[in-house]
Amino acid sequence: MVNDKEGQRATALWVRDVVKGYPKMADTDGKIAEFTAKVEKQEAEVAALKNQLAQIRRDQENNAQLEKLYTENAKLKYQANQLKRTLAEEQSRKPAHMLNIQRQLVDIFSLSIHKAFPTLADPPVMVTLSTQEKFGDYQCNSAMSIGQLLKAQGKKAAPREIAQAIVSNLPESGIIEKVEIAGPGFINIHIRKSFVSSILSSVLREGVKPPPVDRKLRVVIDYSSPNIAKEMHVGHLRSTIIGDSFSRLMKFVGHDVLGLNHVGDWGTQFGMLIAHLQDKFPNYVSVSPPIGDLQAFYKESKVRFDNDEEFKKRAYSCVVKLQSREPDIIKAWNLICDVSRNEFQKVYNQLDIQDLLERGESFYQDRMVQVVKELEEKGLLKEEEGRKVLFTDVSSVPLTVVKSDGGYTYDTSDMAAIRQRLEEERGDWLIYVVDSGQGLHFQCIFAAAQAAGWYDVKRKRVDHTPFGVVLGEDKKKFKTRSGETVRLSDLLEEGLRRSLDKLKEKERDKELTPEELDAAQKAVAYGCIKYADLSHSRTNDYVFSFDRMLDDRGNTAAYLLYAYTRIRSIARLANVDESSLKKAAQTSEVSLDHPKEWKLAKCLVRFPEIISKILEDLYMHTLCEFMYELSTTFTEFYDVCYCVEKDRKTGEVIKVNMGRLLLCEVTASILATCFSILGISPVNRM
Repeated sequence: MVNDKEGQRATALWVRDVVKGYPKMADTDGKIAEFTAKVEKQEAEVAALKNQLAQIRRDQENNAQLEKLYTENAKLKYQANQLKRTLAEEQSRKPAHMLNIQRQLVDIFSLSIHKAFPTLADPPVMVTLSTQEKFGDYQCNSAMSIGQLLKAQGKKAAPREIAQAIVSNLPESGIIEKVEIAGPGFINIHIRKSFVSSILSSVLREGVKPPPVDRKLRVVIDYSSPNIAKEMHVGHLRSTIIGDSFSRLMKFVGHDVLGLNHVGDWGTQFGMLIAHLQDKFPNYVSVSPPIGDLQAFYKESKVRFDNDEEFKKRAYSCVVKLQSREPDIIKAWNLICDVSRNEFQKVYNQLDIQDLLERGESFYQDRMVQVVKELEEKGLLKEEEGRKVLFTDVSSVPLTVVKSDGGYTYDTSDMAAIRQRLEEERGDWLIYVVDSGQGLHFQCIFAAAQAAGWYDVKRKRVDHTPFGVVLGEDKKKFKTRSGETVRLSDLLEEGLRRSLDKLKEKERDKELTPEELDAAQKAVAYGCIKYADLSHSRTNDYVFSFDRMLDDRGNTAAYLLYAYTRIRSIARLANVDESSLKKAAQTSEVSLDHPKEWKLAKCLVRFPEIISKILEDLYMHTLCEFMYELSTTFTEFYDVCYCVEKDRKTGEVIKVNMGRLLLCEVTASILATCFSILGISPVNRM
């Protein structure tokens, strides 16, 4: 069809000429004109329809874009409403958790950034604590990064313009007092005092609560792990203390925790111990042998094993009988294990190590057979020099699963252990608290477990949390003067002696009752040893020094324990008991008017942020640093903000600032919770 004016005119002329060539049709000029008009009209209609079709296509494209924007906007509105409901619920109902302000700010700014820049798929949301008070309480530093993402899309925008867009799209919030744009695009965030006050009042009424976690997990923690027939020494100190603090932390946030003590209770050494027991106490089956010093007993058997070929043969024979589960040999094995367990438990009682289930290498013996069978069926084992080995992408050195003599190894035992913990225990999160020297070994074990299909890194978490060694003051491995490894029981006893000397030096024995003095002695001794370990980054070595531990200046347990005792004494000084404080919390607000009150309050409400961070990286020294910062901030507050005023002549209390006293109580409560997570028992009088 012709669709332009020239084509239409040509058609009309052609029709006219045709008609003129046929005289009989000359009288039909009127009809031809009518026909021509219809043609022109139809051509015009066709052109109009084509224009309409093009417009419809453009409208469809626009509608698709609009639909996408509507969908995105609906999501943002839903998220905003969810956030508002969450904040309202947190402020209105009895809290099960303590609000993590930083995480709430991340959620708020995430909504704003997505609304301001809907074309960015995953824009960065960076909210951090401000480094200086003049920069507000928190900062959002996303503008510069977003500018780079926009530039990659061919769009230009100055960081300050981006920051302004973020601020303009912030949803209403009961958390934020005001925001300010500073420098090239930093957003300074000021928190509402009323919001912070409501959190602190909740702590007073309901106690210290953990931050929320996504879901309750089954957490399996492997720690301590001494060897049967050997005494616990300073090398076991770090695993025991760090592992116990992890266990306490996980329980605090609501996880289901299984603490496992992977003791060395199987192997060749038990053959020589049993053979020696048979010789020294031949009637051990009917009469329990008086093994007083198992360490000496072990050394005696080792000397015989190294120097007496006949004894060595009998020792190997005992190993075979042990593996065959012969009753008399199992009896001897249990006797030796029980002696060790009793000695271990003495140390655990002193350090208040709770809920640690012994599950040694013997537990996995039968399971190793199944593990080897499964690995073979999956084609993961290779023959190499008579051994069955398993290669991983982690190391060129394979795991030895079966030795050339058909025996099993530590690799086999650890493979059986990780399988049992993932499948039988249904562990969601496994944590191995083992020294740094075993790092590559565990990387290989974890890689092999993944290759076997036992766990998916997207669904389960498996961590090796390595730690450094304990050094003496000479910066070498901590040993006795004779060069032997320091026994843990001796170390704890020396701690008790030194802590008592320190308390007497301060003449606390004249102020405290015998019971209070005993409690203070143990709190200082064991608390200082634990805190000295946990206050250092676990991956670093640290110098063990009682003089440093017991110094009540600086970041030590001694300083923190004394600070806690002083805070607790303030209410006693004001003659206000715990029940009175709880009643006051229902009617009185925490005082936040003075700059030092506000600084202390902001430090207190960061507690959930600290806990959340440790759950991510498992570095407990972060909690110790927070405790020290909190204690020094409290000292700043207490030095200038009087909580209790006394008559200078009579010493009688004439005025109590209840708002400040409540602030003291919140500080003491949060410090007490931190001590509990670290496994340290503070006392109210010291």
